[in-house]
Amino acid sequence: MGEQLRFDGRVAIVTGAGRGVGAAHARLLAARGAAVVVNDVGFARGDGGETSRAPADEVVRQILEAGGRAVANGEDVAAAAGAKRLVEQALDAFGGLHIVLNNAGVGHRAPLVEMSDDDFDFMMRNHVYTCLQTTKAAWPHLAAQRYGRVVMTSSGAAFFGIPNMSHYCAAKGAVYGLMRSAALEGAEVGVQVNGFWPSAYTRLVGSDPALAARMEASMPPELAAPPAVWLTHESCPLNGEVLHGGSGRASRVFMGETRGVVRRGLTLEDVAENQAELMSEDGYFVFKTAFESSETQTTLVQAVLG
Repeated sequence: MGEQLRFDGRVAIVTGAGRGVGAAHARLLAARGAAVVVNDVGFARGDGGETSRAPADEVVRQILEAGGRAVANGEDVAAAAGAKRLVEQALDAFGGLHIVLNNAGVGHRAPLVEMSDDDFDFMMRNHVYTCLQTTKAAWPHLAAQRYGRVVMTSSGAAFFGIPNMSHYCAAKGAVYGLMRSAALEGAEVGVQVNGFWPSAYTRLVGSDPALAARMEASMPPELAAPPAVWLTHESCPLNGEVLHGGSGRASRVFMGETRGVVRRGLTLEDVAENQAELMSEDGYFVFKTAFESSETQTTLVQAVLG
């Protein structure tokens, strides 16, 4: 094992850090020397309810007792004003800002046809808007110093789906798209933006007792935190990537495109009759931008058809 990775002199914001994975992120950052602003609106339930500063205050107490530096924040960072006040608190309390770890989120289950517009809006606000507003509020400070590390918490739901949670899947998919675009913009100003998919037991697991018991035993939040916190370290070279972490495992998650079917004057029948070629995972591409995908398609067609 090499030299211990430290965050001395760094200031971090962690949203949704009053419980679960966010709390594990905050504790790990603080244990490695970062000053941490622990943000949590403190919903009473995983799907909302009354709010409270108590969860954020408790994590700050834990950090201070362990010898770390932290302050609590109870702002609703889905709103621009709340996110702005959060960033101002980091600057006022610790004199700077280097890391934004967007972890805030909620959970709710409902079949697609029974989901209300309010359910959908609530999910988007508490996943997409929390990432958007906190990152926007921090961005001018990070860009001005030409250094920053931003993490946005997505999910396997964005890539693979979960039944009866289409609003959650849509929100996490939007977070993925937001992250990819911000990473491209950040590259111009020294700000690296990546995504994280945690697999850990939290309140968002819901009401399935058997699933909750299995996850609590094998997927404690502390085992999910290292890959996310690695993305915030100054030595991390990644940008626009997604890491998956949980149960003592870290992996890369990516979206690819197959080589596909190439025919001169491609017809409906060409697509229908060549499913094996269309779906084959041999020789797939992993692109950095949508433009790169389009350019590769043009190049591939020219190479095949002349």
